[in-house]
This record gives sequence, C-alpha cells and structure tokens, in this order.
Amino acid sequence: MKFDLSGKIAVVTGGGSGIGKAIAIQLAQQGAQVCLIDLNKEAVEATAHLIHQSKNLAKPYVCNVTSQKETTDVINQIGNDFNTLNILVNSAGISHIGKLENTSETDFDKLYHVNVKGVYNSMRAAIPFMKKQKQGVILNLASVAATVGVGERFAYSMTKGAVLSMTLSVAKDYVKEGIRCNCISPGRVHTPFVDGFLKANYPGKEEEMFEKLSKTQPIGRMGKPEEIASLALYLCSDEAGFVTGTDYPIDGGFIRLNT
Repeated sequence: MKFDLSGKIAVVTGGGSGIGKAIAIQLAQQGAQVCLIDLNKEAVEATAHLIHQSKNLAKPYVCNVTSQKETTDVINQIGNDFNTLNILVNSAGISHIGKLENTSETDFDKLYHVNVKGVYNSMRAAIPFMKKQKQGVILNLASVAATVGVGERFAYSMTKGAVLSMTLSVAKDYVKEGIRCNCISPGRVHTPFVDGFLKANYPGKEEEMFEKLSKTQPIGRMGKPEEIASLALYLCSDEAGFVTGTDYPIDGGFIRLNT
C-alpha cells in the first residue's frame, strides 16, 4: 500500500480541529498510531473518538504548547509509552488580523508564544527520540504569508516566517541523523476559524464575504483541510524519503498567479 504508516507513532499538535484534525485522520487511515495534542479537551477527544469509529488508532492529550514543561512532559510520555516517536506534525496555531500600528503588544506576544514557541517546544521535545533511533519526520504548518505580503497579517506573517526559518534550520542540523524536516504553506483554507471570523466581523454578510475571500485564490475557491492533509501524508511517508528542507505552497495559485 502506498503511504503505509503501519507501526508509526505520529504526534499531531492542534489535532482537535481544522487542518490538524484532517491530518490526524489521514495519518490514522494509513495505519499510524496518532497521538493528538490540543488545548481544547472536548475537541481533541472528539477527534480521537471519530478516528476510533473508523477502527483506527488515536489517543488524545490535553496540552498547552506554549508551555515548554507541559509540552515536553506530554511528548516524553508519548515517546516512553510507545517506545518510539516517528512523526511530528506541528499544526497548532492561531491567526490575527491587523497591521503593525494596530497590533497590540499583547496580541503580538500571544501569536509568538503559540505559533513560534509552540513549534519550538514540540520539536525540541521530539528531537531526542528521533536522534536515538536515527530516523524521524517533522512537518510544520507555515503559510503563504511567510513568503509574500498579505494585507493586515503583520503578526501572523511574522510567526509563519519564523516557522519557515526554523524548518530550514532543523532540516540542515539533523539531516545526517536521519531526520527530515519540511513545512507546508497553505493559502486560504475553509476551517472553523474562517466561519467564526466571518460571523464575528460580517454578521448577515457571511456568504458574500466568503465568496470574496474565496476569489482571492486564482483557482476560485478556498482549500479544504483534507487537501492539505493529503500533502502532509505524502511528506510524512517513506515515499518522501528524499525530501527535506523544503517549503510546499498549497494555495490555489495564490503566490505565483497573483503577481
């Protein structure tokens, strides 16, 4: 079977919803034991239950990835319980709308702690297990905002640029130890965040604004979490064994066809 992950232990942060949830489901469908990390207990348990209903393996963990101790303790527990850790997907993240001048220090710090420090904490905890077994895959979720200017995404772009840079650094530093590290840069993807944003900011005009946002992708629509998950599955599989230190845009033509 192509993309067979049988026997692999995969950790997915942000596995309770959106892209993280979709990635966790696809990895489990291909045979991985998926360990779901999320701050939202109800959401992460619901995703685990959904995976179990399909006769696949999943275990939920409630964790705040901004805390190094909490993240290290949970990932150590996973690595010790299963005696290995093969795959780490860093999908936990938050968004923010705002230019530099209307981005508060509080918002800036919050974005940094979740989107940057959270990725750092998870990778730092997972690397020792991967070094010991001379094998491992790390996949980070960046964004098109890491490499092109996106309006009113100052703090968010800062964090995703950092994710891209950390990805390249880790790939370089650990390539000789059998560890691959890549990132994915989605364009606009239809997740619960989008629906919540439209409801909060454009009450009564949700459909109109959804259509407007969809058309910012040359392909004419937003991406689906499952489409991002399919690329993640490839990059986490042995079929991508020759791939490391690379950022993969998946954006409906946003980067190349809008210029």
